Amino acid sequence: MSELLFEIFCEEIPARMQPKAEADLERLLGEKLTAAGLAWSSLTTFAGPRRLGLAIDGLPVKTQDVREERKGPRVGAPDKAVEGFLRGAGVDSLDACETREDKKGEFWVAIIEKPGRATAEVIAEAIPEVMKAFPWPKSMKFGEDGKAQRWVRPIQRLLCLFDGQVVDFEVFGIRTGNLTEGHRRMGRGPFEITDFAQYTKVLREKGHVIQQREEREAIILEGARTVCAEAGLELVEDPGLLTEVAGLVEWPVPLLGEMDPDFLDLPPEVITLTMKTHQKYFAVKKPGEAGVTSKFVVIANQLAPDGGKAIAAGNARVLSARLSDARHFWDVDQHVPPEFGGEVTPLSNMVGRLEDVTFHAELGTVEARVDRLTSLSKAIGKLVGADEHDVWTAAHYAKADLVSQMVYEFPELQGVIGRYYALAAGEATEVADAIRDHYKPQGPSDIVPSQAVSIAVALADKLDALFGFWLIGEKPTGSKDPFALRRAALGVIRIALENGLKLPLSRVLEFSGAAYREQFLAEGLLDLEAYSDVSDEDIDRAEAGRVAHLDVKLPEIVSDLLAFFADRLKVHLRDEGIRYDVIDAVFALGDDDLVRVTAKARALQAFLDTEDGAALLAGYNRASNIVRAEEKKDGEGAFEGELEAGYLAAAPEDQESALIAAVNTVKGEAQQALVAENFEAAMAALATLRAPIDAFFEHVTVNSEDAALRRNRLFLLSQIRTAVRAVADFDRIAG
Repeated sequence: MSELLFEIFCEEIPARMQPKAEADLERLLGEKLTAAGLAWSSLTTFAGPRRLGLAIDGLPVKTQDVREERKGPRVGAPDKAVEGFLRGAGVDSLDACETREDKKGEFWVAIIEKPGRATAEVIAEAIPEVMKAFPWPKSMKFGEDGKAQRWVRPIQRLLCLFDGQVVDFEVFGIRTGNLTEGHRRMGRGPFEITDFAQYTKVLREKGHVIQQREEREAIILEGARTVCAEAGLELVEDPGLLTEVAGLVEWPVPLLGEMDPDFLDLPPEVITLTMKTHQKYFAVKKPGEAGVTSKFVVIANQLAPDGGKAIAAGNARVLSARLSDARHFWDVDQHVPPEFGGEVTPLSNMVGRLEDVTFHAELGTVEARVDRLTSLSKAIGKLVGADEHDVWTAAHYAKADLVSQMVYEFPELQGVIGRYYALAAGEATEVADAIRDHYKPQGPSDIVPSQAVSIAVALADKLDALFGFWLIGEKPTGSKDPFALRRAALGVIRIALENGLKLPLSRVLEFSGAAYREQFLAEGLLDLEAYSDVSDEDIDRAEAGRVAHLDVKLPEIVSDLLAFFADRLKVHLRDEGIRYDVIDAVFALGDDDLVRVTAKARALQAFLDTEDGAALLAGYNRASNIVRAEEKKDGEGAFEGELEAGYLAAAPEDQESALIAAVNTVKGEAQQALVAENFEAAMAALATLRAPIDAFFEHVTVNSEDAALRRNRLFLLSQIRTAVRAVADFDRIAG
């Protein structure tokens, strides 16, 4: 077995693209080799600022020989049929064929033998195809016409060895070889390579390059922790930043620097974000304390003669310059124009400027959105037990910081900056926290608001967006979701589930519709100055039409959004193993309480995973199918109702009497359990139907010649269907 080593050496690959590039190279080249019939024992990818490659061990030197038999026409068939068969099989004459015999007589069989191909030949064809089709998010075009290359950055070398020998091919005008290069300053090279082990050793010892991204991450994390511990401090760990920095350096050297301590009066989020976004530094804190210190960790890409002192000092100067800009923006935001001095706070001044910011052309300004949020937040606040004044205040100021200089410079801090400005204005901590948290959760790893005021405003923010964009027809389509509406719906789901909120979605969505209705009634549809020739009567008619459109669309929007939430809930519960059809079965009953729906879906899934659950589902499907088939003859709903008194008095079969008693018992027990929201008990009640249903179908003929018996037995099966559907619509569950 042999080894393949392949390396693309180029200008700097953006750090954020490197992990996916490794996965894409493994996938694309792996597919090509597998399609050629090659297998291997191990595959290792690597990526760095200036290289992308892989090593595959255990490859055969050639693909396997292939022997294929292709059936042809009967012996004695017309010449045209034989000629077509030979041409399709790729053989010259019948001499390369054999005859076989079946019940109908003899027929021709072409024997097609394809010798295996050299693996090096397969590689030489596969790699150029992979490189030319490589899915970089963005690429650049270089080189002369005819040999132009489209790659993430200009390619300088291609190294490709199989079994120690160069695999000769050309891509983008660059020919393969056995040379690689090391670190620009500490070991440029070039170096001659023989195999992967020697490649790794030479790069590390002579080239001062660690080609494995995972190893660089480990070195950075351990080294950063060490330099912090030596100073009696603790690293503020950031996995995303760690991966990014590992993609920027080839020989990582963690150094501890220090900025001007005067900047520590800025919010710690501003300092941390400046370090991370602009400089790629790690923040440092005191053990067991929140906030940050004036220290930071910078990852150098070389060993410095002075131990890195000059590098750390230079980075400290750059960071101080960045933080000076932040200080300027912070100070500007604290300023109130003289004409408002003493009358408004910086935060309330910002709220007044939201009328100049458009939220969406069809949905109005951010000021109009804030009005809707205050109305919707108050309605939701009553459902979650939040203080009405605090909810109104938090919603009123929630978007104020969007016009601040700080958020303009640091968009990631929207809400966070608003919290600081709210505290400076003397607002309660609960209000300030709600301003910060109303955007949350912004992803699966983000925290969920837990305070009542924060919950109310966060839910209002997401539900207002969902309703508004549904109203104007801007729904997510396929992979496109420009307004992050799927994330908003998942945010509502997480807030409800993780806080155990009994939230009637239909009612809350109607609150949102009412907020839009208030906006449409309160604002002029047209700018009167721009449309001075439009009569008041026309304007009134247009506004009335807008409101009427909303009133007509409201039921459709609510229904459509409930289905959208059902789909998002399926995604959210997928990792728990809850099946899509189970969630559909629960939602089909019209329940829109996410907590209750989820609890019922979990209980139903657990029940269906048992033997009793699977058997009951089969029995239900049989009963439902029989009733459905007979309803086609007698009319839909013909067998809904109570059993006739005479049938109850003397059911002719013991199994019928047992099933009647079981159904009557289960209906009561299941209903009590559902009212108490004890869904496990409801499932346990359903489980008792399994045995009597099985016995009934084993011993009783439903379609009896006796019309009364047939009618009542169908009534009985319909009651089974009704009793089970009270828990969930089992028709939606795949049997």
